[in-house]
Amino acid sequence: MGWVVACGDNAEPGDPPGSGGSLAGGQGGTAGVSGSATAGQSGAGTSSGGTSGASGKGGSSGSSGTSGASGAGGVSGANSGASGASGVGAAGSGGLSGSPTGGVGGTPGMSGASGGGTAGSSGSGGTGNTACTRELLSDTTDAYFEALEAHDPSTLPLASNAKFTENGEELSIGEAGLWQTAGALVYKHTALDVDECSALSQAVVPDGSMDIPFALRLKLAGGEITEIETIAVRPGDYALAESDTDALAASENSVNWDDPVPEADRNTREEIIAWMDKYFRMFPAGVCDVTNACRRIENGGGDFACTAGAQCSADDPGPEDNELTPRLILADVETGIGIGFTMFQDTYTDMHMFKMFGGQVHGVSAVLGEADDSGW
Repeated sequence: MGWVVACGDNAEPGDPPGSGGSLAGGQGGTAGVSGSATAGQSGAGTSSGGTSGASGKGGSSGSSGTSGASGAGGVSGANSGASGASGVGAAGSGGLSGSPTGGVGGTPGMSGASGGGTAGSSGSGGTGNTACTRELLSDTTDAYFEALEAHDPSTLPLASNAKFTENGEELSIGEAGLWQTAGALVYKHTALDVDECSALSQAVVPDGSMDIPFALRLKLAGGEITEIETIAVRPGDYALAESDTDALAASENSVNWDDPVPEADRNTREEIIAWMDKYFRMFPAGVCDVTNACRRIENGGGDFACTAGAQCSADDPGPEDNELTPRLILADVETGIGIGFTMFQDTYTDMHMFKMFGGQVHGVSAVLGEADDSGW
């Protein structure tokens, strides 16, 4: 089974006393601390012979830490934009902090430390150690669909080695497939796996004049997108059930995909992953702990009872159980969503998604498209 590596490490410590400047961060960078002047004013100018930090870690601030330059972006360290500035600001003596706001997923900066010359709080940005948060994953997903509609991936924080596939075929992002024909997003529900820094969406997107089922997997590292896996289901791409984009969108009303599960009813990450693993490896004998109301849809179509043609084995999967090989299993504990990827009948690349809480599964949705293999 292919597992992805969790992203997001601790940020580096703050600069030494008296040093400062701001680090120009990438997508989702955490905003740094703006320096503050001795008189309690934050500004972009210089004081006591120091120069303001202008986009670069380690830019010099006021001598001996008595005054600090504001973060990149002007007065009071007001940083904004698609790539939020971040980094380490010098600490002033009793000054007021700026209020930097990061780009996608950025968080407000902290106040400057008092005590004259104490190093500021650490920050992260660019391709460094950007913390993986739900906000980062959610905002990056929104940015992806906006870029897809515009047919322009240049606005995305893509890593230099980012890999992109559509229906198992590796392509140059933006140059082929749905990137050439997509319209504005009609519907999506999304799972956010912070442990693996991955966002998983099932959606309805126009392909020219026709709405189609669509699946998206984004993986981030250091605030940049490193993996993009998509399934775009056009007519004829799945022979076992006709697509129904209206039903896919309506599933939110019955399953409440994006709603957080009350903490008392949440299943653990291990429980969610184990359910998907058994479902795949023992299929159709591993369909366990589903409610009577649970429905299974495939590209929105079918609308089967989750138990239709299935049963629940009392046994756990063994070494020989591999009816469907789980390539990747992810989990969003907060919303109770489990996500699994496999090849179905060696013909369809498949993203399964289910909603689990209180130890039971309340809905299953699969997006499947014809492919020789997954491409991963």
